[in-house]
Amino acid sequence: MGNLENKIAIVTGAGQGIGKAIAAKLAAEGATVVVTDINEATAKETAGEIGGGAVGIATDVTDRTSVDAMVDQVVAQFGRVDVLVNNAGWDKAEPFVDSEPETWDRVIAINLYGVLNTSKKVLPLMIAQGGGRVVNLGSDAGRVGSSGEAVYSAAKGGVIAFTKATAREVARAGVAVNCVCPGPTDTALFASMGGERLREALAKAIPMRRLGQPEDLANAVAFYASDEAAFITGQTVSVSGGLTMS
Repeated sequence: MGNLENKIAIVTGAGQGIGKAIAAKLAAEGATVVVTDINEATAKETAGEIGGGAVGIATDVTDRTSVDAMVDQVVAQFGRVDVLVNNAGWDKAEPFVDSEPETWDRVIAINLYGVLNTSKKVLPLMIAQGGGRVVNLGSDAGRVGSSGEAVYSAAKGGVIAFTKATAREVARAGVAVNCVCPGPTDTALFASMGGERLREALAKAIPMRRLGQPEDLANAVAFYASDEAAFITGQTVSVSGGLTMS
């Protein structure tokens, strides 16, 4: 028996990378996972791979209509939502002075508005149920800043603060909201943003001397999603091998 037996869990941006690892871990713990991604093919592929009755649904977290339709489909099919993992994210690495407002809009729409949109739809359901778990993916960039990621840092700082505020608002209803912040993690997104030199430099800077693996994040998310974390809310934890400590 896993820690998430009979739980219905939604994971956004779960077609690849950290989100895919989270979806796989929650399924391994017994949850029925709803894999959402803007790419329908990867969402359905991930759902097929992880099993446990998982379903893949194309969802654009920046579009409230798309988010609402996905959640309505989940409730119609499964009757409830026990866990929401807001993982969908995107970034473009560049100095702020060279960045364009179109990029700011996209970064904020996906990383911050995406969390607002899903939370707006799912939190009332969890309140009505009398319980639930929300795990928002922040970033160490949102805690300590990151060169070349100014707007992303701002959006993720917003996610961290939003996590704390919503945690206060829904605690009496038995809903816990926490934030997991990845440090540098070995994903396709990371590979697209820097080459082998960046990887080596980060491995030297991280006290544990390696980049994070998607599974490292998935383990922390699964804990926060479980009943073992019942008395923990409004917290932010970095999964970064000690790169940041606070």
